[in-house]
Amino acid sequence: MSGILWIIIVGFVAGLIARWLSPGPNTPSGFILTTVLGIAGAFLATFVGQAIGHYSLDQGAGFITATIGAVVVLFIWNRLVASGVMSDPGNR
Repeated sequence: MSGILWIIIVGFVAGLIARWLSPGPNTPSGFILTTVLGIAGAFLATFVGQAIGHYSLDQGAGFITATIGAVVVLFIWNRLVASGVMSDPGNR
């Protein structure tokens, strides 16, 4: 149970830092979307790190790489919204 709580806390902090670092509109607002942004970034960083051999299969991404992954996820989010592929739930 404490592992899941830790993932949520790290995801939220990584999402906050990614929103702070990313230029442009930071439309995924609110606690839930910021946490999901950070967790998605951590999963992306873990997947890429394991694919290139930086992490073994039983390791996850660290805090810094989770934040970098969250910045990448936020960039992709902004591009999809800007191109009109998906609507922006923060702009209703």
